[in-house]
Amino acid sequence: MKLKVVSVGKDRSGLFSPGVLEYAGRLKHVAPVELVELKESARSGAQAKADEGERLLEAAGERAVLVALDERGKTLTSVELAQWLGRHLGTSPLVSFVIGGDEGLADEVRAKAQLTLSLSKLTLPHRLARLVLLEQLYRAFTIVRGEPYHK
Repeated sequence: MKLKVVSVGKDRSGLFSPGVLEYAGRLKHVAPVELVELKESARSGAQAKADEGERLLEAAGERAVLVALDERGKTLTSVELAQWLGRHLGTSPLVSFVIGGDEGLADEVRAKAQLTLSLSKLTLPHRLARLVLLEQLYRAFTIVRGEPYHK
């Protein structure tokens, strides 16, 4: 299984990039992972959301199992996420996680997603959501593999 994390915008502050690189590096030892950063739309409001939504879907891949990160999504424990990933390990060659920009995700993206996942009931900045997602994916794989990271 290959993992792809597609997000809108870059970490211009540099605050989250070290953590993202750390967990992406750890994940590469258990599953191939690709990080894709899309440029924020020059448009605003609903037009930006629609434009970014189209590009997120294109970058995610047509045949991927699509997971949309959205505050209105389903909340899972780390163990439940590990179980979900475990069910897809042998059957899905690509699982793509998409994170919208400042305007959030287009309805079309949520409609096409096999899972809409919330990382928290709190609203997180999308750059922080990417870091939290990568840590949770790493944690999920250690749970699946029976490694001691998750206690």
